[in-house]
Amino acid sequence: MSVAPARVVVVEDEEAVRDAVVRALAEDGYAVAAFSDAREPQAILHGAPDLAVLDVLLPGGDGFALARTLRAHRDVPVVFLTARDGVSDRLAGFEVGADDYLVKPFALEELLARVRAVLRRTGRLSEPLQVGDLLIDESTGDATRAGHPLGLTPTELRLVAFLARHRGKLLSKTQILTQVWGYDAYGPNLVEVHVSALRRKLETRGSRMIQTVRGVGYRLVP
Repeated sequence: MSVAPARVVVVEDEEAVRDAVVRALAEDGYAVAAFSDAREPQAILHGAPDLAVLDVLLPGGDGFALARTLRAHRDVPVVFLTARDGVSDRLAGFEVGADDYLVKPFALEELLARVRAVLRRTGRLSEPLQVGDLLIDESTGDATRAGHPLGLTPTELRLVAFLARHRGKLLSKTQILTQVWGYDAYGPNLVEVHVSALRRKLETRGSRMIQTVRGVGYRLVP
């Protein structure tokens, strides 16, 4: 089953932050568009994004004003990124309809978790992922194989969803640590332990789906 990924637009003027956010979202399976300022709201809305990640301090206007403009044309959920951590700043964000508010510096995995939560809450999360007879529904936290529940832990669900979004692609342990745990300084043994547990659950209902490339990483295949 092939489904269109959720579309996320990122407006952030700091290049390093923008590139890191775009890369993390793309690796998590989203279709991503990026802008560095607030000057072109119509271009930002092009493609009908399912969610907008907006910096608050932007060239050409602040993120709050941009959110109002976007909301005037499309009902798009908004997650704000900002260095401002005062209560008044947070309240200003929520007053313009923020769905979430993340203070810099932040962990990319926290941003991904909040994006998923907002998309789930607003009914915009992508359809269930399917690879062969494996079906993963991130909106409910359920995974089945050949119709049988797998009883995955939250970490195992994130792990198998990440592998499924990149089916057939060889993923390094560092990539998996960064995207599933949000931090690549954990030992690679952490990945090995969780892959082993996930593999056992998958194989109780069918043939092997997770391939190991020794010294490199893993790939999920039908």
